[in-house]
Amino acid sequence: MNLAQPLHELTDLSPGLAEFRQAVVAGLSASPKTLPCKFLYDVEGSRLFDRICELPEYYPTRTELALLRARAGEIAALAGSGAALVEFGSGAGVKIRLLLAALRDPALYVPVDISREHLAAAARGLAQDFPELPILPVCADYTAPFALPVPPGMAPRRRVGFFPGSTIGNFTPEEATAFLRVTARLLGPGSLMIVGADLPKDPAVLLAAYDDAAGVTAAFNLNLLRRINRELGAGFDLSAFRHEARWNAAESRMEMHLVSRRAQVVPLGEASFRLAAGESIHTENSYKYGIEAFIRLGESAGYRALKVWTDPAGLFSIHALEVPG
Repeated sequence: MNLAQPLHELTDLSPGLAEFRQAVVAGLSASPKTLPCKFLYDVEGSRLFDRICELPEYYPTRTELALLRARAGEIAALAGSGAALVEFGSGAGVKIRLLLAALRDPALYVPVDISREHLAAAARGLAQDFPELPILPVCADYTAPFALPVPPGMAPRRRVGFFPGSTIGNFTPEEATAFLRVTARLLGPGSLMIVGADLPKDPAVLLAAYDDAAGVTAAFNLNLLRRINRELGAGFDLSAFRHEARWNAAESRMEMHLVSRRAQVVPLGEASFRLAAGESIHTENSYKYGIEAFIRLGESAGYRALKVWTDPAGLFSIHALEVPG
């Protein structure tokens, strides 16, 4: 079955409003203040991120796409025929097309994303382009365990996880290890995990990528406050905040912040949150991993490294990891 059929085939495990509220209240009560980056991706946030991926300053998407075009055949050879493909954070479904086209007789594609509408639209498009491929979308927070919707009687030869886009960098190293452990258990012994990871580079290149001249990344970051206002009834004045990108050399990560332009009090239901002028709300990290550092990260989660590919300029890497067994 695929999404040429009705959308009731979509498995919806997305976080509810109560979980959203709890996360926001906890983050704004912390010191320093934070908000979980997974909530950046509502419909508008997903649309803005798609625009970010097309910006001239944002090198990761075009670099990874070129790398996938060059290496898709090698990845497909590792996967073998009849594989079941699970994509974590499937987004617009652009990169997966390169891999699906290279795979030999894939048995199943399970896109997993937290943005329900974005997921449904992308899955419809893929179903039109790959009409013989069973596509079973799952709307979920993919960092938490969930069951794969594999049809009864289907026995793919190998499960292959796909986590492109350097999204692994949004987690702290400890969170990344925990996430990879979740995927290893979900995919099972003998499975393959293909992960994109951004490489360390000149901070000037990074700062431009996370604070583009057109202001799209700023709009993406500020949209999180708009979403909190709309869905949780908060009283954020978006004009009282500015987007700021920071390079944290000690942690090898880019950071996104929303900085308060003035002293203010933000209401949210019965609660309220004070911010001083210049105080920031930390919304996202993007860790940059050297090759050996990422291999060690995978090994700490129970994977073994099979292969790594990088682009000629050394901007980005794609890792093939395997669950022993």
